[in-house]
Amino acid sequence: MSSAFAAQPEPRLLTTVRPLPMAPDPAFQFRKTKLFHMTEQDPTLARDNNATNDPMSQATGKSKQKSTGAVQDASITFERQYRLFGAVTGLDRHQRFGDYFDFFWRTKKSAPITVRLEYRQEKLHAHVQAQEVFLGTVHGNQKTSFKVVGDDYFDNGRVLAWRCLLIDNGVIVAENRSYLWR
Repeated sequence: MSSAFAAQPEPRLLTTVRPLPMAPDPAFQFRKTKLFHMTEQDPTLARDNNATNDPMSQATGKSKQKSTGAVQDASITFERQYRLFGAVTGLDRHQRFGDYFDFFWRTKKSAPITVRLEYRQEKLHAHVQAQEVFLGTVHGNQKTSFKVVGDDYFDNGRVLAWRCLLIDNGVIVAENRSYLWR
């Protein structure tokens, strides 16, 4: 059984996206999806600036209290710091801005699996792009990560719709999709 934290090969960008036959198999299933969009502006700094410019807080001399938002801020701040770790120069940081996708999935039987992310970006409209990674024979709980960052993100815009596929021997056995995917 391979570990979910084992080093995964880098996904490769497909030049053409060909449709595949679909045969859902209950032995393969997606468990959780984590999406993260990282922009140039730190969201916690933007909120702090808005709080100090709020006329109500200036008039009363009170600023808004942090309650449940503090927990969300901590997780967003951590994710941002994690993704930017090691980016020293402005160019390094520029190449890390964009959309990140982490898919947690499970297989109940050993099989040679390819994981594919198909997506549409805002400036490319209906054009579908894809990245995929071949994992070899796997079994158990797995995590696969994809990213659309740097020049690809700045040139083509945010990812608006996506679907992630588990492919066993050229057949789609499980699918996870965004609401906007058709």
